[in-house]
Amino acid sequence: MNISIPSLLLGLGGKCLLNWSLVFVQRSHICKSFMGVFSVSLAVVDTALTLVGTTIYIHPDGFVVLLGLQLSRYHICLLVQIFGQVYSALQWPVVVVAGLEHFCIISLRLQPATVRVRWFVCSLVTILLWYFAVLYLFRLSNFIPVLEDMSHYQIHQCWVFHTPQILQVTIVLLFLTLGFAALHAGCPPLLSCHIPQLFLNNLPLKNQSRTHLRRSVVHQTLSIFLNTWALFLAFLAVLLLLPLVIPAYLSLNVAWLCFINSLLIGVVLCVLCPASQLAQGLAAVPPDSFCEWRFKFNLAAEDYMKQFQTGHILEVVKLTVEA
Repeated sequence: MNISIPSLLLGLGGKCLLNWSLVFVQRSHICKSFMGVFSVSLAVVDTALTLVGTTIYIHPDGFVVLLGLQLSRYHICLLVQIFGQVYSALQWPVVVVAGLEHFCIISLRLQPATVRVRWFVCSLVTILLWYFAVLYLFRLSNFIPVLEDMSHYQIHQCWVFHTPQILQVTIVLLFLTLGFAALHAGCPPLLSCHIPQLFLNNLPLKNQSRTHLRRSVVHQTLSIFLNTWALFLAFLAVLLLLPLVIPAYLSLNVAWLCFINSLLIGVVLCVLCPASQLAQGLAAVPPDSFCEWRFKFNLAAEDYMKQFQTGHILEVVKLTVEA
């Protein structure tokens, strides 16, 4: 679809304002997670693209010389198309990397030694993702720029690509969340606190109590997520039902990354369902500036977990050694 250059630059400017506003909101833990570091890198790239495009457009000569290159309105369209395709290529890799990080934090409670170590690792992964996305675009994809065959003085609008990745990512992750939520709610599996099966077989505890804890975790996870992001989900539903498209250069933004971050935390919590750790306040939950991942359990559940973690396990170990 064709978009006028002023509208395109105005959209990029609004995106930059939104990006930096959300980065400022998350400043307390922005360097403590991959999603935070990647959000900063995205804000920087968008700002550079907006400044270059605006400088070219408002220059009286219709072009500027940057690093020995003469850039005109022709290059505004070219850069927007290139970065739009790079953003589309980054959607799934960012989701996968952030999901793996959340899985490790929640399941293994991994805590890097210092903030600097975490920042260095996240920065390295971010740089590699940008590098491989650009490499994929120019070496492996079938990307062909769509540019008008006319003088750059006569170019007043640009062709921009749209991307379906936003809806694809959302639908897949929501189905994963609902699928594992239904699995935990409908089946009586064991507590996912990685306790050997031998212990649980000998403990005089009811499966009903364990199932109740898991259902409580799943229910609270879904409630916390929906209470925060219900309006955004409604907006995505409108995009899905109506013939609306999102330009590729706007698809990857910090607001979208914040939503994906919360959704991934919900997915991992529903997959792992660390009921015992949550009941004791021992679970490590990744940073999230929007969802407050606090879980409440009744006194019976807390007593059950204390009993589960102390006397009964020692008794089972004693019985196992005697046998």
